[in-house]
Order: sequence, then C-alpha cells, then structure tokens
Amino acid sequence: MIIPYSAIKPYLFKLQPETAHHLVEFFLRGSNIFPSAYNPWIKDHFVQHESLGQELFGRTFLNPVGLGAGFDKNATMIRGMLALGFGYTEIGTVTPIAQIGNPKPRMFRHVEEEAVQNAMGFNNDGMAKVEKRLLSRFPFSTPIGVNIGKNKETSEKDAISDYIILIEKFKDLCDYLVINISSPNTPGLRDLQNEEFISALFSEAKKLTDKPIMLKIAPDMSPDQAVELSKMAVKAGAAGIIATNTSIDYSLVSNPKDIGGISGAVIKEKSFIIFEAVAKELFGKCILISVGGIDSAEEAYRRIKAGASLVQVLSAIVFHGPTLIRDINEGLVQLLADDGYKNITEAIGADRKNA
Repeated sequence: MIIPYSAIKPYLFKLQPETAHHLVEFFLRGSNIFPSAYNPWIKDHFVQHESLGQELFGRTFLNPVGLGAGFDKNATMIRGMLALGFGYTEIGTVTPIAQIGNPKPRMFRHVEEEAVQNAMGFNNDGMAKVEKRLLSRFPFSTPIGVNIGKNKETSEKDAISDYIILIEKFKDLCDYLVINISSPNTPGLRDLQNEEFISALFSEAKKLTDKPIMLKIAPDMSPDQAVELSKMAVKAGAAGIIATNTSIDYSLVSNPKDIGGISGAVIKEKSFIIFEAVAKELFGKCILISVGGIDSAEEAYRRIKAGASLVQVLSAIVFHGPTLIRDINEGLVQLLADDGYKNITEAIGADRKNA
C-alpha cells in the first residue's frame, strides 16, 4: 500500500527543506540497489501514451515532462525519476571540482505561496564522481541532460575553461548538455550572460562535439533582453533555450529571505512572459524547453502550445507530491484529444502557428 502524500506532507514540512530533500533522495536512491522493488511505482506513475511520444536529440521522449536541474545534482536518482513518472531527467548543476555550496540554512519554503527559495550554490560531488555514476548506469532508459556550471572560485576570465572541461567530460554520457550561467547563487555567474562569453563558449564547444547544447536563461531581464541573448546564443551554436531559472525578484513572496533564487508557483507568469517572448522569435529555429511554475497539465499545455517541445517540473513536487507528474501527463493526453491532436508534435507551437 502506498501512503498518500497528504498524510506524509505535514511531517516532511516539519523538517528543514534540505533535510527533507535528503530523506527523499535516500528513498529514491534505493532504486539503484533494489530496482525491482520500484517497479510498482513505475507502473503506477509513468505515463506512456502514443500521443505523448516524440523524437528529440536523437532519442525517444515517451512523455514531455522532465525533472529540472537542481534536484538530482549528482546523478544518484536517475532510476528513481522513472518511479516518479518523469519522461527525462536533467542532472546537475555539476562543476569540475566538488563544492560544498553556500552556508546553511540555504533552502526555504514559502508554503502559502507554494514557492521555494534556494541559495544552494552549486553544491555537488564534482565531475569525476558524477561521471563514474553515469558510466555505471549507461545506457539510460529515458533521456538524460547534464547541466554544467563553473566553480565558485573560478574567475570570470577563466570561466570558459570550466565549461569546456565539463563538455569534454560529459559529451558522450548524455543526450544533451545545458550551459548554466543564470543561477543567482554563484557570485558573478549571471555576468556571463553576454555576447562575448556566449559566442566564445559555443565556438569552442562546436570544436569538441555535435552533442546538442542548450542555454538556460534567467527570468530577471526584460523580454527584449531575453530575446536578444537567446538569438545570439542560437546564432553562436546553441541547440536551444531553456527558460527560465530561478528569480531574484523577492517581491514575489511575502516574507522573502535576502539570498538565493525563488522558484515555484509565484514565478509562473514571470517565466511564461520570458518564454513566450523567446518563442515568438525562435520557435521553429531551435528546441525550446519551458520551466518555472509548472504545476498542472493546463500550465504544461500552455507552454507546449506557446512553443515548448519539453517542459520541466521541480518545486511543484514539494507541494503536490509524487503523483503530480502522472497527473500532468494524463491531463495532457486528455487535452490533446480534446483539441483533436493525435500527437504532441501537432500541438507544439500551436499558438505561434495560429498567430
């Protein structure tokens, strides 16, 4: 018998958010040791329907709902994500050298607003350990993305070398890579969201691999700035754009901390505005992935019709529980059918095509 999340949630919320995260990770890591024990969860949560499947990055995505970066930082829960119903997993952010991250406490819940504020600071085991885990699990049942970032101590001048090292390390162990220069939790990182750095980085990356490399952008810029940055990245060689990362607009919650980035329901519209602006310009020219405040099938469908081939969910699971991804995918099946679409590829960018 699976205990309802509503019965567990009050006890989890009595724990510090990071402690609760480690508890969930402990449970999901068990799938690496006792995989057959998680088969009932996979059967109950993973939605596979002909209307949801599509080919991207040379792989089949059985459903379009993925895990956003920041949850499985160290590639310890990849099989566990199947048990939660995710069609793909983005691990990381991974840095060349292991980091402990920022001082604790560094993660906070805003329960009434269904938001999370985190100032983790790219805490991770480093590329060597993550590479070892990926090798032990390769090939994967579902597509895997690797989100990469520079070490905190690496200067802006030397940042490109960190990304190149990481691209070389993971290019043959994933289905796509993500350049993270939009987290607010590493000093100076967002300053790399400029033409000179992005052009130089993608120029070097193209010499190393033809693996799709995405750029993840921040929500705290104007739509025009987001469009220009995204256009420049695609021109330089980016395979697509992921919009958006967490926000440093602390007015979104009533009692914010003065550190970190905010995610969850409160950035829904902020994220959508940026995503739609980018999609109006770049739909059909690259792959677009939408993340930020997605907590229902209706919201996922709005992003898909706006131009997203894939969507990502993270913070909403904290508040809605482990059945959320199943509910979103089942809802998408129904929404697609209601609109007369036989496959999700017909719905992707429908609002752009009809504009």
